[in-house]
Amino acid sequence: MSESIATPDVTAPLTLERKLARLGDLLFEFGSVCIGYSGGVDSVFLAARAVQVLGAANVLAVTGRSASVPEAQLHTARECARQFGIPHLEVETHELADPHYAANPANRCYFCKHELWRVLAIVSADRGLSMVVDGSNADDAQDYRPGQAAAREYGVRSPLWDAQLTKQDIRVASHQLGLPTWDQPSSPCLASRLPYGLSVTPARLHQVERAEAELRMLEFREFRVRHHGSAARLELAPVEFERVGQLRTGVCRAVRAAGFERVLLDLEGYRRGALNETLKLVNTGPAV
Repeated sequence: MSESIATPDVTAPLTLERKLARLGDLLFEFGSVCIGYSGGVDSVFLAARAVQVLGAANVLAVTGRSASVPEAQLHTARECARQFGIPHLEVETHELADPHYAANPANRCYFCKHELWRVLAIVSADRGLSMVVDGSNADDAQDYRPGQAAAREYGVRSPLWDAQLTKQDIRVASHQLGLPTWDQPSSPCLASRLPYGLSVTPARLHQVERAEAELRMLEFREFRVRHHGSAARLELAPVEFERVGQLRTGVCRAVRAAGFERVLLDLEGYRRGALNETLKLVNTGPAV
């Protein structure tokens, strides 16, 4: 009697190990990469994994530096690059000089990413690197990401997304690699704290950055300071609502020191994608 051969279940969810193997295959196919490196969970993991797969000589992590980028995040990017042997370059970007970006329309991120990928395309070509890549992950399909259109225009690839790695997958894998960013809260650019239509200015970005820095000194961890002109609206993780009540005077003093006249607490708390809740738009996919 012949033995039956089991047919693999192609509908079964991919394990983390298989996703990581797919990521390795993609990076190996690219040969060398120029990484949009913000210092966030995703880009730090991608850069560290790229160095493992390709070797440091074939990797360059590039951080765009402007008033939209928090200094704390630049510090994280630098420290992770130093600690894990990631070749790192900082470049100036000038998205605030673009009136389309400064006007803060719903597709503001398109103009920001267009500037970033324009600069990285030049860096990549100058260094002889084969592919520009970003840290978009599989969960980004659930949010509105106009910056992906700019990525497609420049041929930027999203290997974490293509490998079907979710944010949770990346946190687990980052912990396995010993990356200090594994449990770091998400930290998009400072302009994301301004509601669409409120113009982006260096002064407003500085207000938000200072207020958030003050709240971190009070040991709040996952939050946003939303800029509403003279008022700041605080989105805090619900588990920290009790603390904000206990520290009410200190919180108000800290936020007002950044130049806000009123301090408002959002009772819905911090949630991912809050800026886009009224848009009801869905992302179309990763860069290709």
